[in-house]
Amino acid sequence: MTKSDNEIQRDVMAELEWEPRVSPADIGVAVNDGVVTLSGYVKTYPEKIAAEKAARRVIGVRALAEEIKVRFPSDPKTADHEIAKRILDIFAWDVTIPDKAINVKVEKGWVTLSGTVDWYYQSEGARKAAGKVTGVIGVSNLITVNKLPHASDIKERIMAAFKRQADLDATTVTVETDGATVKLGGKVKAWMERGIAERAAWAAPGVTKVEDNIMIS
Repeated sequence: MTKSDNEIQRDVMAELEWEPRVSPADIGVAVNDGVVTLSGYVKTYPEKIAAEKAARRVIGVRALAEEIKVRFPSDPKTADHEIAKRILDIFAWDVTIPDKAINVKVEKGWVTLSGTVDWYYQSEGARKAAGKVTGVIGVSNLITVNKLPHASDIKERIMAAFKRQADLDATTVTVETDGATVKLGGKVKAWMERGIAERAAWAAPGVTKVEDNIMIS
C-alpha cells in the first residue's frame, strides 16, 4: 500500500523523535510526492547525519533533500521561530507592552505585528522592541489603536504638562482631531513648549498621527 505524503511526514517526524542522537525541535519536515525535505538546525555534524539516516529508514521515502544546517550554541539565534520567541519574551518583560493583545509573525527575518491596543505608545514600543532583536531584517507594524482621541482630553494633557514645566502657558495652543490624527496650532514662546505640547498629544489614547503647526512667537 502506497503511503500518502502526510503519512510519510508523520512517520519521518516520529523516527526523528525516536532517534536518540537527534534533537528534533529545530528540524522541519516537508514531503512532496515521497520526496522528503529536512530543514532547520542541529548542533553537530554527526547529528545532521543521524537525522538524514533516520529519514531514509522510513518506508515510502523516495528521495531526500537535506537542507539542515549545523549551528554551534555560540552562534546567533536567527531562525524565525527563535526570533519570534525572543520578541515574545521581550514583550512579556516590558510592562508597557500588552503582550497578550499583540500577535507576532516572523517570515525569513521579517516581523509582522498585529492586534489592537489602547495607546499609541504601546504600538510604537512593540515596533521598536521587535526591531532590536538580532536577525530581524524589518518590521511591519499592523497594530491598530482602539480608541479615538478627544480634543478636550488632549488639551487637558497639554495644559497639565505645561504646568509641570515651571507654569508655562498652554492657553494659546489649539487642538483639533480628525479621526486618530491630532492637529496642533496656535503660538508658544519657545521650541521647548512646542515639544512639550507635541509629546502630550502623542501620549493621549488613540493618537496615531500628530500634525504640529504651532508657531514660535
